[in-house]
Amino acid sequence: MSDASEKPFTLSVPDAELELLKKKLELATLPTELDEAAWDYGVPLADVKRLVDHWKNGFNWRKYEAEINKIPQFTRDIEAEGFGSLNVHYAHVRSEDEKAIPLLFVHGWPGHFMEAAKLIPLLTAVKPGEPSFHVVAPSLPAFGFSEAPKKKGFSVCNNLMIALGYKSYGGDWGYFIGRKMANVYGHKHVKAWHTNMPVAGFPSITSPFRFVSALLTMFLPPNLENLKGAQRFLEDGNAYFRIQASRTQTLAYSLRDSPIGLLAWVYEKLVAWTDSYPWTDDEVLAWVSIYWFSRGGPDASTRLYYEATHAKSGDETREQPYSSIPLGLSFFPKEIVTLPR
Repeated sequence: MSDASEKPFTLSVPDAELELLKKKLELATLPTELDEAAWDYGVPLADVKRLVDHWKNGFNWRKYEAEINKIPQFTRDIEAEGFGSLNVHYAHVRSEDEKAIPLLFVHGWPGHFMEAAKLIPLLTAVKPGEPSFHVVAPSLPAFGFSEAPKKKGFSVCNNLMIALGYKSYGGDWGYFIGRKMANVYGHKHVKAWHTNMPVAGFPSITSPFRFVSALLTMFLPPNLENLKGAQRFLEDGNAYFRIQASRTQTLAYSLRDSPIGLLAWVYEKLVAWTDSYPWTDDEVLAWVSIYWFSRGGPDASTRLYYEATHAKSGDETREQPYSSIPLGLSFFPKEIVTLPR
């Protein structure tokens, strides 16, 4: 590796970037809206106006920045096969129990490493009779404060864990990356894997029992409701995926130049994908600000969709063979897509 030692990371957004953000917000022109449109056409104008006003006049980025910096963070150059070295940002919080289990937290889009912030104290706590964990929560390449790659590849996360001295560990795109790591690096390094929103195809006719069993049960409650929910999402909520997977660069001009465009694009997902969670305006703006101030720019992370959906046969984003490492699945009632069990 080009840099074998950790470098402590402290987030400090330059004042000039904060001033530029405020100027862009002040100069923005908002669209009109049809009467009583609510969420039918997308994010309501009233929500955006309220959030923009708070972003300009109330939200204290420096306060949130200080909260981020309470978490031990580092950067390290990690070799990624096929495209050299990437400078990767990550939070690394060790348990006081030296026998604790190394745990890799992999976020998705539009997520970031701070999704782990509320979990870290619970996971690293030492309690009699309960497991404790050393937690590593990276900013995926092109997300947050990691360098954006010029080529695709998912070897970075495993190489990071090895560089930190963890020879074995357990651990939307978080699912796909986690599965790939389980396939490539388990059982040697990845000892177990837990994920939400699993993705799987219908059983093949070459496995008659599984095929018939799935066919007979998929239309029974609660599987039928899950299928209906997935169908609704594909028809009404999946436009973002098609855009990010096909016209990534066209979208990038809006996300990179317009903080309000970025806000609306991400806020829509925060509301729609989080089980009616009561987001505060500060929470929304803190979330979006991490994207706005990200190292590769707020548009860089969306390229993952194009790269993954355009991977050729044999590429690591396509091949998903069976892995026999222990697997845990979480099925949440309002997951955007829930498979029949």
